[in-house]
Amino acid sequence: MVILINKEKNWTSFDVVKKTKNLIKEKFNIKKIKVGHAGTLDPLATGLLIICTGKLTKKISEIQNLHKTYSGEITLGGKTPSFDLETEIDQKFDLINITEDQVHSVSKEFLGEIFQKPPLFSAIKVKGERLYKKARRGEKVNVKTRKITIYNFEITEINIPKVKFIINCSKGTYIRSIANDFGLKLKNGGYLSELTREKIGNYSLNQSLTISEFEKNLMRDIS
Repeated sequence: MVILINKEKNWTSFDVVKKTKNLIKEKFNIKKIKVGHAGTLDPLATGLLIICTGKLTKKISEIQNLHKTYSGEITLGGKTPSFDLETEIDQKFDLINITEDQVHSVSKEFLGEIFQKPPLFSAIKVKGERLYKKARRGEKVNVKTRKITIYNFEITEINIPKVKFIINCSKGTYIRSIANDFGLKLKNGGYLSELTREKIGNYSLNQSLTISEFEKNLMRDIS
């Protein structure tokens, strides 16, 4: 089974997998079932999370390789260690010289194949340990850059300091890093203040269910 979940804010991807697994085990009265997700969403992000169960967990790597589409918001004038609102703003910048033309111009610099440095606050493993654990201890780690592809980067609304966007990108793209780098290219600061995953390949958010909706559907089938 492939389940399309609309992940809500403050849920981790692991939380969704665990909840989905428990609901399925309860419904079908089974003790074991393989359940996994095809691409992590940060706790503060919302949107499409694809859950695969049973034999279809073999499709996870295939789904992870699909292009992804996100909508979101970058807030200029500040920086955070996590590149989003998981951590507090630790640097502030004057916004007086930033223009809308500059914002549109900078967005075009991201198009195509680029090298991106993932956030230190990420789930990437270095020597067997998640980077975010090292970051929370204040350890300094040299994070290697990765080659990614940005297929489309559209600025949909500008209301300085807020910049709304839609982006279509390859596997492995960190939108938080895009937000941080966006600020740097403006000789300013930027962090991700909102993020929603809209699509993974041809799988779309408007086809998905929240966890509570998924649970109600399962319970309805039982009764």
